[in-house]
Amino acid sequence: MRKCGILVHPISFPSKFGIGDMGPYCRDFIDYMVKGGQKLWQILPLGHTGFGDSPYQSFSTFAGNPLMLSPEILAEKGYISKKELENTPHFNERKIEYGSVINYKYNIYRMAFKGFRAMKNAVLTRKYNAFCSKNAFWLEDYSLFMALKYYFIDKRKNTWESAEYKTYYKAASRYMSTNAVKDCFYGGSWNSFPADIRDRKPEAIEKYSALLKEDMDFYKFLQFEFYSQWAEVKAYANKKGIEIIGDIPIFVAGDSSDTWANRELFHINTKGFATQVAGVPPDYFSKDGQLWGNPLYNWKNHKAQGYDWWVKRVEKILELVDIVRIDHFRAFESYWSIPSGEETAVNGKWKKGPGTEVFDAIERELGSLHIIAEDLGDLNPEVLELRDELGLPGMKIIQFAFGSPDNPYLPHNYNSDNYVAYTGTHDNDTTIGWYKSCYEDTKDFVRRMLNVSGDNINWDLIRYTIASSAKYAIIPIQDIIGCDSEDRMNTPGVAGGNWQFRFKKEDINEGQANNLKYLCYLFNR
Repeated sequence: MRKCGILVHPISFPSKFGIGDMGPYCRDFIDYMVKGGQKLWQILPLGHTGFGDSPYQSFSTFAGNPLMLSPEILAEKGYISKKELENTPHFNERKIEYGSVINYKYNIYRMAFKGFRAMKNAVLTRKYNAFCSKNAFWLEDYSLFMALKYYFIDKRKNTWESAEYKTYYKAASRYMSTNAVKDCFYGGSWNSFPADIRDRKPEAIEKYSALLKEDMDFYKFLQFEFYSQWAEVKAYANKKGIEIIGDIPIFVAGDSSDTWANRELFHINTKGFATQVAGVPPDYFSKDGQLWGNPLYNWKNHKAQGYDWWVKRVEKILELVDIVRIDHFRAFESYWSIPSGEETAVNGKWKKGPGTEVFDAIERELGSLHIIAEDLGDLNPEVLELRDELGLPGMKIIQFAFGSPDNPYLPHNYNSDNYVAYTGTHDNDTTIGWYKSCYEDTKDFVRRMLNVSGDNINWDLIRYTIASSAKYAIIPIQDIIGCDSEDRMNTPGVAGGNWQFRFKKEDINEGQANNLKYLCYLFNR
C-alpha cells in the first residue's frame, strides 16, 4: 500500500519548556497529519542523548530521552503541582538551548520524583515495579551508569590534573587528543572510573549500587515515565491510523551503558578503550574520510551469543515504534575499521560484516522484519544484494537526483517500488536551502525535469516525491513549512549548532494539510 508521511522529531515541537515533548502538542500534530492524509510519522532515535546532544550518540540504546518528558503530564499525574510550572523561564522558540533546558527540566524531574514517591499509590507502585522487573536486563546497568557518571563529574569538578587524572591521561593519550582526554575524565566517561567499577567487579557493583541507590531510582523513574508517556503517544497515533517509523543508529556511543555492561561485544580493551573505531573512507567529499570514533562490534562474540543483544535491541524499539529504519545499513555487509588513535579515517580498511545472520536471528525471535535500510552513500554491489536478499526497502533522496537523466535517484530510474522516497533527510539541507546553494546548471536541470519555475521549490519537490513509484514518501516538516538553511536539523561533519531546530504552532496550517491531502489523493497514497 502506497503511503505518505512526515519526518519530524518530537524535540522540534512547540512547547513553553524549551524543547518539544510528549505533551498535548503531540496529539495536535497527529491530528494535523490526519487532516493532511498522512499515514507515517518518522522520528529520529529516541535514546538518552549524551554530550553533544546527538540522538545518534546516546548513553543507552534502550533508554528514552528524559528531555522529551512532558512537565504538564507530570503535573496531571500529581507528581508536581501546576503552580510549579507557572514561572517557566522564557526559552528560544526557534532553537533548543540545551544547557538552560537541561537545568530547568531536571529540576522539575527531581521534584516529580519526590512527589511520585510521596504518593505511595499501590497501583502506580505495582506498575513501576513491573516496568523495572521487565526491563532489568538494561535498566539496572543504565541507572547505575548514569548515577556513576554524575557522581564522578561532581567529585572531579573542583580538581585539576590530580594524580587520578594523570594516571588516566597516561593510559588514554595514545587513543585520543589531550582535549578529548580531559572531556572524558571530567565528563565521567566510564573508562575513567576507578578500575574496580570500570571493570564491574561484583563487590564494586554492590558498593556503588548501595551508595547511589537514590540516584539510580531517580533514573529508573525517568525511564518509567518516558515509556509510559510515549506509549500514550503511540496508542493515539495508531488509533488515528498513523504508523511511527523509528530509527536505530548502527553503532553505539563509546561512553554508554551498552559498552560498559557488554564490553565483550565490542572491540574494547581491558582499560576500556576502543581498539577499532567506526567511520567511512576518503571520498569525493572528504579527502580524510569521516572518523566517527564509535567502538566497532566484535561480531564473533555477538554470533557466539546468538545475536541476543541485537534481538533485544530491535524488540525494545518495536515496543515504541511500528517500523524501524537502521542507520548505515551497509555496515552489515562490510564496514570501515580504523585503528584507534588515528587522527583521520585514511588508514582504515574494509572488514566483512555479519550479513544476513543478524537479521535471521531477529526474524527467528520476533517474526517478519519491519525494517527500512539506510542504504545511502558509496555502496558496493554486495550491500544492495544483501538489502534485496532481505527484502528491505532502501532510501531514495530526491535532492541527490539532479544532474543527468540516468541518475538512480530520479524516480523514473527506480528499478522497483520497494523504496522510501524523501525530499531530504535530517542530514540534508532544507529543500529551499539546497536549491539556493545549487549551481545554476543544476537549478536549470531541476526546473526542466519538474517543469516548474522554481519559485515554490519546496512544494515542487514534495509533489515530485509523492508522485514517485516508491511505496513510501516522507517529507521533512521543514519542507512543508518552507524553511531555509538555518533550520536544517544536522550538518554532518560540523560539531556545533545541530539538533536544535524548533517550529512554532503558527508555522503549520490547514492550507498545508489540504495540499498534502490533495497530493496523496492525486498519487494514490
